[in-house]
Amino acid sequence: MRLLQAHATARPQEPALLTAAEVEAERIVALLRIAVALGLMLAMMLAIDSVRAIEEPHLRRQIGLAAATLLSYLTVGGLIYWAIGKGLFKPWMIWLAVLADCAFLLLNTFLSLVNTGVPGGALFVMPAVWMAPVVLAFGVLRLNPLRLAVMLVLIAAGLGWMILWQPPQTTPDLAGRIALSLASPPNVMRLVMLCLAGAVLVVAAVRTRNLLHRSIDEARQKANLTRYLPAQLAGRLAGGGLEALQEGRQQPMAILFIDIRGFTSWCEGREPHEVSTLITEFRARVEDVAGRTSGLIDKYIGDAAMILFEGEHAATRALDCAEGLLAEMAAWCRMREQAGDTGLAAGIGVHWGEVFSGVTGTPERLEYSVFGDTVNTAARLEQLTKVHGMALIASEALLQQAGAEPARNGWTALPAEVLRGRSQRLALFGKAQG
Repeated sequence: MRLLQAHATARPQEPALLTAAEVEAERIVALLRIAVALGLMLAMMLAIDSVRAIEEPHLRRQIGLAAATLLSYLTVGGLIYWAIGKGLFKPWMIWLAVLADCAFLLLNTFLSLVNTGVPGGALFVMPAVWMAPVVLAFGVLRLNPLRLAVMLVLIAAGLGWMILWQPPQTTPDLAGRIALSLASPPNVMRLVMLCLAGAVLVVAAVRTRNLLHRSIDEARQKANLTRYLPAQLAGRLAGGGLEALQEGRQQPMAILFIDIRGFTSWCEGREPHEVSTLITEFRARVEDVAGRTSGLIDKYIGDAAMILFEGEHAATRALDCAEGLLAEMAAWCRMREQAGDTGLAAGIGVHWGEVFSGVTGTPERLEYSVFGDTVNTAARLEQLTKVHGMALIASEALLQQAGAEPARNGWTALPAEVLRGRSQRLALFGKAQG
């Protein structure tokens, strides 16, 4: 038997969907960035109002630095939100937003140390460093472990370096400046930043939960659909694939029918569990060969099956499946005979041509089907196996499409047939049971 050709089945565009989800997450982060900046501005104004009498130059510079940072942060959030809304934001820009978050935090914290003259050993008395939980919460909301890990490494490395930093000269009244950083207004700012970080994590938890519910709903819907549709179509059901399948299309396809010979007479006097066991064994073999050749089992009809082949190398795969089933049925027959049971053969018909394919029915009962002369012809070829004493009959159209040479591949030329519903004779080739 020829080597089976690889068949790439349709899959959902997972990278595109993931990228779209990440951009949407960045839009939410941009909104939260704006909210955080506005919230901190309000808290800072209240803190300034409570210390209006303080005249220290370094404190005034600290307030100006914080105001400039928050305005810049607000601007970045607004620009990103606008760019996403206009479709100008590209996925790679998410990394710029990540680096901007880290840069704002680390730069503001370091400038606060430089401005106050406080050594790095007292780093965590600076209110700016308490922005770190907010920035990391943004990383959680992005649902990207790599970006969150990069943020963590950058922030940890930056703050670790600052801990070792020493001002170039001793700052006068260092104890007083540290004490001022631990006063009520800076503590209020710390509390506000902690609450904002918690709020961002709440948003992240809500979004994660919504995504989980959506995934569960989609999985349930897909599971319900695959109760009625072939499992191989499950990938097409994502992202509105059902609507496209319901519209239907005209396409070339290989159709294979297989039916157990003598099944009706074999069933006479048999117990139900014997019949059930036989059908299960038969279908297991059909599914194994169809799976290896990327065939789509359209339906089972009692002791018969209809298998479809579309896409790249469809005719070749159909022919591989037909010959694989021929060998599988022969082995099964010998195994049953050796066990002292009746050996059952099968008839296989396979044809190539245009079909209509699509999903029909109501939402309560959907069915994927193919229609047309090609389907009818394949079914009649399977029936002709009884007339010609063959186990497998294929049309010349299928063999030509598969590039097979009948004379060199053990095929027997059969008399051309005028099948019911057709006006022209159909060239046929057969193979006996091996």
